[in-house]
Amino acid sequence: MSNIEDKSAEDKILQAFKDRDWSEIKSDDSWAIFKIMSEFVEGFEKLAKIGPCVSIFGSARTKRDHEHYKTAEEIAAKLVRHGYGVITGGGPGIMEAGNKGAHSEGGKSVGLNIVLPFEQFNNIYIDRDKLLTFDYFYVRKVMFVKYSQGFVVLPGGFGTMDELFEALTLIQTGKIGKFPIVLVGKDYWSGLVDWIRSTLLSHQYINEEDLSLFSVVDTATEAVKVIDDFYSKYLLSPNF
Repeated sequence: MSNIEDKSAEDKILQAFKDRDWSEIKSDDSWAIFKIMSEFVEGFEKLAKIGPCVSIFGSARTKRDHEHYKTAEEIAAKLVRHGYGVITGGGPGIMEAGNKGAHSEGGKSVGLNIVLPFEQFNNIYIDRDKLLTFDYFYVRKVMFVKYSQGFVVLPGGFGTMDELFEALTLIQTGKIGKFPIVLVGKDYWSGLVDWIRSTLLSHQYINEEDLSLFSVVDTATEAVKVIDDFYSKYLLSPNF
C-alpha cells in the first residue's frame, strides 16, 4: 500500500472518531440520501426493460489468457444463444470476459460498474445504453439481485464471495425468490463447499436443504444447463 493510500485509510479512521455537531451531520447525511436515491432511480430506469439476464461474477484480476476468462466468455456466449442477456460488474477480468462473450453473440451486455480507488474501470464490451456506474456497493448489489434470473460465479476474491453469500442469504431467508446459483470450477470451490458441509452444517448453522441452493460444475455447458433446467421445471423460457 502506498503512502497516499495509507494516509487516506488513516483519515477515514480518524473521521469516524471525530465529533460533529448536529448541523454538520444533518447536512452531510441529507446530501448522501439524495445521491443514493439518484443511483436507485437511474438503475431502475435503465434495467427495468432489459429482459431475462444472468449475472456472471469472478475476479477482476483474471488475465485474458487464463482458462477461467475463456470459460466465462464461453458461458456468456452460450447464455445469449439460449435467450438470456448477461450482467457483470462492468470491470476487467471475469467481468470483461462475460461482457465480451455476450457482445460477440449480439446479446444484451450490461455492466454495473463501481467507483474504486484501484482495479475497477469499465470494459469496452458493455452496451453503451446499459452501463451504470455506482458509488455505493449496496445500491449496485440491489440491481444484481433485482434484475438477474441466475448467478454464475467463477473463481474470485472477497467481492465475489460477497455477491455469492448475499444471494444465498436472501434466498435462504425468503427475502427473494429462489433462482439458480452456479459455482464454476470444482477444484476452486471444493474447499469452501467442504467447509460449509463439515462446519456450518455440522454445527446446525444451516439446514441440509440449504446445500441445494447452489450447484457446482466445471464446464460452460454444465453451467448453462443448470439454468435451463431450473426454468424448464416452471415451464418458463427466457422470453418470459
